[in-house]
Formats: sequence, C-alpha cells, structure tokens
Amino acid sequence: MFQYEFMQRAFLAAGLISLIAPVLGVYLVLRRQSLMSDTLSHVSMAGVALGTVLHFSPILCGFLFAVLGGIVIEQLRRTYRSYSELPVAIIMTSGLALAMVLMSLKTSLNQSITSYLFGSIVAVSRTQLIIIAAVTLAGLLFFVLLRRPLYSLTFEEDTAAVSGVRVKLLSFAFAVVTGMIVAAAMPIVGVLLVSSMIVLPSAFALRFAGGFTSAAILAVATGMIGVFSGLSVSYYTDTPPGGTIALILVAILLVGITVKRVVKLGAKRRFAKTGTRRTAANPSYESNPSNVTEGALK
Repeated sequence: MFQYEFMQRAFLAAGLISLIAPVLGVYLVLRRQSLMSDTLSHVSMAGVALGTVLHFSPILCGFLFAVLGGIVIEQLRRTYRSYSELPVAIIMTSGLALAMVLMSLKTSLNQSITSYLFGSIVAVSRTQLIIIAAVTLAGLLFFVLLRRPLYSLTFEEDTAAVSGVRVKLLSFAFAVVTGMIVAAAMPIVGVLLVSSMIVLPSAFALRFAGGFTSAAILAVATGMIGVFSGLSVSYYTDTPPGGTIALILVAILLVGITVKRVVKLGAKRRFAKTGTRRTAANPSYESNPSNVTEGALK
C-alpha cells in the first residue's frame, strides 16, 4: 500500500489534519457550534464552484469562502445573540443556494465538483499537502499559545471579557481558524462529511475524558485511529475514503457509548447486591443506617 506515492500523500495529509480537526471539534462542541463546520463546508463548495466558473483556482476560492463564511457567522452571531443557531442556518442556506446557481451556469461543473462533495484523498496534490501542513501548524500554534483565553471564551464570554480577554478579536480569529481547518479537511472526507472528522472524535472524547486537556488528547487519538483505519479499509475494499472514515468514527462512538453504559449498569448491579448483603447481615441498617456508620467509626 505504501509503495504508491499517492497513498503516502494520503496518509500524510490525513495524519496532519487529524492532529488539529478533533481539537477544533472539542471547542466547537463546548461552544454549542458543532454545525458550524458543516455550514462552512457548504460555503466552501460555493467557492469551489465560483473558482471553476471563473477559471480560477477552485481550491483557493473554496479556502477563501470558508474563511469569509466563518467571519460572517461570527458577525451574525453577535447580531442575533438570543438566537445562536440562526447565523448557521442563514449562512448554510446562502452557501447552498449560491453553489446551486453557479453549478447551473456550467454543465461540466457537476462532474468536477463530485470529488469535493465526497472527498478524493487519493488525489491529494503536493500543493494541497503543503496547504494542509501550513493550516495544521497555524492551528496548533493558535490553540497552544491562546489556550487559556480560548478556554475562558469557550465557557463564559462575559467572564473572559472581565478578566481582560479581547473577546471580539479572539472570536473572529477562532472563526478564521475554523474556516481554514474546514477547507483543509475537505480533500480528505469531502464537503458532505467534513464535520465527521471534526465533531465525531470530540463527541467520543467528551464522553470519556475527565478534563479539557485529556478530552483534546483523546479526540486526536480517536481521529487518527479513525482516519488511518478508514484509509486502510478503503484501499483494500475499494470503498470511498471519506465515507469509510466517517463510518468507522461513528462505530467507535457507538461502541464506546455502549461499553460505558454496560459498565455503568454492571457497577449499579454490583452496588445493589452489596447493599442487599449488608442489609441482610445487619437488619438495623435498614431502620437506622447511621448505626452502621457509627459502628464503623468506633
């Protein structure tokens, strides 16, 4: 598998984006903005369509549209403070409408845009690989250097503002980084599934991690497992890489939730049995549980 150069580029690109996309997902989920990644991917599709119609670089246009879409969403979020989901709906609708109109202007566009819809990681070029590497580096620096103000911003904007964080500037910077990561992830899983790489690993991590840092680390580990196993399965079974990666991430999430629920039920049953034995051994426990505590203390 690794004797082919396109597979080497595919695994390298997937590894890079899985370092940063799940971390972004943790922030988006905690900020109640998990649909933002899906929205920006649709906006990016409109940019790809415009670039194709104008005979300009579709990748660059898609990248710029995703970043601008993130900025507009943040501006609308501040306009509609009481309706936080409304900006996402507005931008998603606008992006889809613009993409449909542009696709109707050029009949050959329907075929060329298929790879952007479903992803074509095996066709990742050197230019795309460089862009993904640059976005990953910029994203990691952003999240590491600004982790404390971002943490405050994520949970309580008012408190962050009082503590000296430049909330508005940081929020717009976060929107720009989100657009960059979404655009960079598109070649791997496509427009329709880009949110799977961002949201699913973080959903799994937040279910099991005990803290914010551990959640970010677990999300990255989950994303890498899903991406690398998805690419391997896709290569040997000849299935679409994006869909395979998304299904594996969904399976990891479902298995994790099921295992945790089974363990929790088992713990409850063991606790119930232990409590029953204690009551049977000491009948006074049922009428006055404090007697057991007092006896134990003595």
